Amino acid sequence: MTARTDHPELHVRGAAIADIATLAHHRVEMFRDMGQLTEHNERELARASETFFREVLASSEYIAWLAVTIGAPERVVAGAGLWLRPMLPRPTPTGIIQGREALIANVYTERDWRRRGVAALLMRHVLDYTRQHDVPRVLLHASDDGRPLYESLGFEPTNEMKLGPPILK
Repeated sequence: MTARTDHPELHVRGAAIADIATLAHHRVEMFRDMGQLTEHNERELARASETFFREVLASSEYIAWLAVTIGAPERVVAGAGLWLRPMLPRPTPTGIIQGREALIANVYTERDWRRRGVAALLMRHVLDYTRQHDVPRVLLHASDDGRPLYESLGFEPTNEMKLGPPILK
């Protein structure tokens, strides 16, 4: 993953196994900010996320980028990830697409860095990767706060629905 210099205060680098705690922290904070996490579940989500990230980073199924400050590169201010997975062949107006699809996940910016273009910077890295690696389909689940950014990048609402949990009663 190449570094870009689109933000004067930040450097973007690829996440590594050593960054798993940071990725899990971002996941916890993201769900907390959306009002979908109780204090009771924070530790469990952090542990489960660390286990997940350890597995998928090692297998290269998940790729993540972190924005760090230039003056203090240990200070991670934001992150974004891409979960690559097999896609069922599907029709499009121009033909059949198949191969891998990507789910953008875990996009999070620390509060004191919001509204400064950091998420947009990370999304450019994510989308550059999908183009460079011929990933034909990219999905994401947008929070209300994130929706304007994703729409500005060309993402459109879909017909997705969900069921869960609990699924069985």
